[in-house]
Amino acid sequence: MEKKEIIFVPYPIPGHLLVSIEFAKSLLKHDNHIHKITILIWTLPIAPQANLFAKSLVASEPRIRLYALPEIQNPPPMELFFKASEAYLLQFTKKTVPLVRDALTTLVSPRVTGLVLDFFCVPLIEVGNEFNLPSYIFLISNAAFLSMMKYLPERHCRIASELHLSFDEKHVIPGYVYPVPNKVMPPGLFVRESYEAWVEMAEKFPEAKGILVNSFTCLEQNAFDYFARLENYPPVYPVGLVLSLEDRPSPNQDQHDRIMRWLDEQPESSVLYICFGSLGILEAPQIKEIAKALDLSGHRFVWSIRTNPNEKSSSMYDLLPDGFIDRTASRGLVCGWAPQVDVLSHKSIGGFVSHCGWNSVLESLWFGVPIATWPMYAEQQLNAFTMVKELGLAVELRLDYVSAYGEIVKAREISGAIRSLMDGEDTPRKKVKEMALAARKALIDGGSSFVAVDRFLDELMGGKF
Repeated sequence: MEKKEIIFVPYPIPGHLLVSIEFAKSLLKHDNHIHKITILIWTLPIAPQANLFAKSLVASEPRIRLYALPEIQNPPPMELFFKASEAYLLQFTKKTVPLVRDALTTLVSPRVTGLVLDFFCVPLIEVGNEFNLPSYIFLISNAAFLSMMKYLPERHCRIASELHLSFDEKHVIPGYVYPVPNKVMPPGLFVRESYEAWVEMAEKFPEAKGILVNSFTCLEQNAFDYFARLENYPPVYPVGLVLSLEDRPSPNQDQHDRIMRWLDEQPESSVLYICFGSLGILEAPQIKEIAKALDLSGHRFVWSIRTNPNEKSSSMYDLLPDGFIDRTASRGLVCGWAPQVDVLSHKSIGGFVSHCGWNSVLESLWFGVPIATWPMYAEQQLNAFTMVKELGLAVELRLDYVSAYGEIVKAREISGAIRSLMDGEDTPRKKVKEMALAARKALIDGGSSFVAVDRFLDELMGGKF
């Protein structure tokens, strides 16, 4: 069979790039009939290092080619990002349409068999159509999120108005077992410009040839069963877990080594890991409450604190209560960046207070580490609801926290959740470890995700490969 090529268009922010490139690598390992994968890269003001980040991720795979798009002229104003981030990101994608069209004019040959698009890149489906290339959406989130994306335009047509911030409303969304409270829907749905962007993106999903979901069948059986029954909707392929466990850049090797040495000295399953992702920046009052909670709980911890890079006048240590570092020196480690995969895989880690970004959730499941949910932004509230209420795989700290709203979660509430996570009888530790085994089975030859990738490639390449 003739060797084929695929073109990927990921969204150029770290979490999306990381998983998209890892998925490209996994396809090359899966099928030797793929000759090359080309990844189109551009940069955003909010992620100016995307090109360098992508280069570090593909350095070990010569069959992946990065193709840089020209700089985008007249980008959307940053004011829009701070007001309605989804609207900003979608507008940026639209600015890339002529640039992608020009790139495909150069790149497309008879060997190129299709496009794989980040869900923020769905406006590019029309460009694929111009070149007679099928477009597949790669959803870095889960099947529950896809259920919400199918529901949104249907609800929009039914009520012809934006979502209202009414915490009494619940959404009966096919694919979910339980009604979904308004308060765990993505916060952008309560901002007119972002709401319109969400609906516009969701309306384009049915135009795709297929939808690839970074999850696996037995994790979200109900949601995947729902999509399997659907007619007049693209086929859904559960291709996860797609995890980037290798080739991840380490911006601070000394910090990496310091953290791992400290973990090596701790008892098994005794350490709590706290991290809210690359954009999980908390203000000083909330940081102080977390510190108080760690004082109250008495547990060992590794705490990754992200500070605002625009505020260079103070370090993370200045944000902590007086004496905290000295008081906890024997049982805790505070750091900026942390090597999350290496931390979660360490035998001393017993729990994870997480923002519930889907990459972090999957990493915790892969290593069998239970989480306490503390969502911050984007679809993380929905992920938290899915993990706690739908799947019973996490401990609830908060489901509906939104960092932009400025609420302060008090120390006693945090410490209670920490104790429940680390010591509680209701912690789903056994169930999480069982799911870790199920995830590995899904990826081996004959497993559900392996078979789903087979089906996708068979469809993409026009016959049994």
